[in-house]
Amino acid sequence: MTVYLDNAATTYPKPSSVYRAVRHAMEEIGATPGRGAHRRAREASAVVSSARRKAAALLGIPDPDRVIFTKNATEGINLVVKGWLRPMDHVVLSSVEHNAVVRPMERLSREGVRVTRVRCSQGGRLDLDAFRDSLDPPPRLVVLTHASNVNGCLQPVEEAAGLCAERGIPLLLDGAQTAGIQPISVNDLRLGMFACSGHKGLLGPPGIGILYVRSDLDVLPLVEGGTGSLSEEALQPEYCPDRYESGTPNLPGIAGLAAGIDFVMEREIGSILKHELALATALDERLQEIPGVKVFKPDVRGTGAVSFVVEGLNPADLAHILDAGFDIAVRAGLHCAPLAHQTLGTFPEGTVRVSPGYSTTMEEIEYFIGSVQTIIAARR
Repeated sequence: MTVYLDNAATTYPKPSSVYRAVRHAMEEIGATPGRGAHRRAREASAVVSSARRKAAALLGIPDPDRVIFTKNATEGINLVVKGWLRPMDHVVLSSVEHNAVVRPMERLSREGVRVTRVRCSQGGRLDLDAFRDSLDPPPRLVVLTHASNVNGCLQPVEEAAGLCAERGIPLLLDGAQTAGIQPISVNDLRLGMFACSGHKGLLGPPGIGILYVRSDLDVLPLVEGGTGSLSEEALQPEYCPDRYESGTPNLPGIAGLAAGIDFVMEREIGSILKHELALATALDERLQEIPGVKVFKPDVRGTGAVSFVVEGLNPADLAHILDAGFDIAVRAGLHCAPLAHQTLGTFPEGTVRVSPGYSTTMEEIEYFIGSVQTIIAARR
């Protein structure tokens, strides 16, 4: 049996409609959207416009033109923090942020930006009292992950977003792990910015992401260049999405993303979430029954990511054995989130992360559990 349990990194397999959409964009359209008046260019533009509308509907974005296509969540986060923050500004983060946030903030801190990291519990949940205290005086920006990529802990986003909105503080929500899995409305949450990947819960191909920037926030673009609009002007257009989308768009990625969003909306986020949480709960319970296994359960589970370690066995070695001996794909190490592992107490070795997806079956979970039991028994 071949089992893929690394969906927190990239979902696999994709729905067949995603593969078809990518191939259609490459083989049947081929042209660049927004760069010509011929039939193929018009068809390419229609694909992009349709994808914006679908993303806006899924994420509660009132104006589809505020849907900005990026390479991934990391690019969107970098665009915001580097286009919004200036030396002497203050920014607040949690203690479980991904390196997509930590690394650009470390660079900016060396240029004069003051960074406050608010503690989370050992289960990964934000301390709301400490968070509230960090907002006085109001920082220039708050960046918060929606759910941990290490153990799936869901943050109290509604409460945190409400505190930010009351004080007029823009909140950038990192939805890399939750878009397509958890219900999200940037409008209801009154978010300043939102970034997510297309290749995870949205079931799209790699190389495409979504960024939202609220219309009243003057975030400078990360990249400037050709947009197919106002070409006679030397300066970048000021309006969205052109302000942030320079260069040839990733048409196959956008087409595949639109198909992934269709799949998610047809099946409803609630049903996908229920399925993944049921599998994660089974993993939590079954792993804890195995002697020598420690599971790092979240305070509030928001995704299917499950992290554990086996006493006396390095996570990387266990992952290798699962891959080479049982054809099971998992992720081991720090998962590009050393702060989260420091919070959970699993730094520097990290954990083995198991992350089921929409297509994972209970049979595959049972095979995985049996494989871990076999590996541990062979070491005795």
